[in-house]
Amino acid sequence: MAPTILIVDDERNIRRTFGMVLRAEGFVVREAESGEEALGVAAREECDLVILDVRLPGIDGLETLRRLRAAAPERPVVMISGHGTIATAVEATREGAVDFLE
Repeated sequence: MAPTILIVDDERNIRRTFGMVLRAEGFVVREAESGEEALGVAAREECDLVILDVRLPGIDGLETLRRLRAAAPERPVVMISGHGTIATAVEATREGAVDFLE
């Protein structure tokens, strides 16, 4: 079975673009548009990697990261942001993100 990647972003076009590229590479892709939805998907399905936006409606990406890591510390999470700062990147890596992409 191909690895599953969960893409979490409130912008539909971002999710679709990432999804198209990753599916073309043979990955199974799941999508969520909020932190709450991502936590539900991650609780129901095995996800090998999470790509997580910092800015989300409801609980933000950093809080979602904390909750994902508490539930499954071995699951890698890559944070993404179009509005990233060094402080946010440092906080994300301290909270367990394996990378931060701006």
